Amino acid sequence: MISYETLKKILFKFEPETAHNIAEYGLKVLGKCRIAKAYMEKKNYISNPKLTQEVFGVRFENPVGLAAGFDKNATMIKAMKSLGFGFTEIGTMTPKPQDGNPKPRMFRYPEQKSVQNAMGFNNKGAHEVLKNLKKVYPFSIPVGANIGKNKFTPEEFALSDYKSLIKKFEANSDYLVINISSPNTPNLRDLQNEKFITELFTMAKELTAKPILLKIAPDMEVAMAINLCNSAINAGAAGIIATNTTIDYSLVPNCQNFGGLSGACLTEKSANLFKELARELFGKTILISVGGISNSEQAYERIKNGATLVQTYSGMIFEGPSMVRKINEGILELMAKDGYENISQAIGANLK
Repeated sequence: MISYETLKKILFKFEPETAHNIAEYGLKVLGKCRIAKAYMEKKNYISNPKLTQEVFGVRFENPVGLAAGFDKNATMIKAMKSLGFGFTEIGTMTPKPQDGNPKPRMFRYPEQKSVQNAMGFNNKGAHEVLKNLKKVYPFSIPVGANIGKNKFTPEEFALSDYKSLIKKFEANSDYLVINISSPNTPNLRDLQNEKFITELFTMAKELTAKPILLKIAPDMEVAMAINLCNSAINAGAAGIIATNTTIDYSLVPNCQNFGGLSGACLTEKSANLFKELARELFGKTILISVGGISNSEQAYERIKNGATLVQTYSGMIFEGPSMVRKINEGILELMAKDGYENISQAIGANLK
């Protein structure tokens, strides 16, 4: 088979969004091809009792998931196990279809192994995404649904957008994620305030018993982030996902002055905020860490710092389809060095 280094050279000749569309087409085909899918699953998917845990009452056979943003319309779920993922998160979906921001809106920085996107929640809308989701759910790995408000929904009506999305997706996902931390929808991050979060999760708790998590930005002051997360937990949030992309443009030389940065440039910033949050929140709720994770050492450190699960996306662009397998194999090796028989012993080990 063609090596990923060769494939990457070909894909990198295309604009990043075009390359993404090519990858999406390939993964949709893979999802329909039983023989290729089974081969890739056998090669990449790690199912080991030492990595298996129950979270939200759902079985996760390994702790590495796909972050939201890659599979916006729930078209690639069938291929995710073939890439080694222990769970996958679709979206972000909005109530109405949305084209997103003007193109070009995705940029890659190979030297920094980083990506910048200003997509703007481009998706086919809740109705179409749900149709796709219903074709595959329930799936053999857990599926999360990441939801956000439409661009032109005024702030005072944001709650109604989230209410309609929770009602639509709660029966066809294993957990839901409230996205108010994307930098690509005007004023969306303004909703990262305690009043709105309390209202939102209080409402959500009345609508469903399904676990609903809050995803936060990496650019918040630590104290503000802790207060916001505590408000969400007190109002019924089942967990916190930290972090989304960053608007700290000092991290990549000569990058665009809009959109969110992800990948290796985000590793330190995301890890630092996660560490500070976990000191306060570990034991109170489920913590999921995302942002610049592309190898086992990074993933394991987040786990020892309190992450029950980790997610990745941009790293796969540079490391290829074997990345998740290598992360899981590396976690097992690092656990063995530390004398842990199960991942539950490693979670939060640095905080105990």
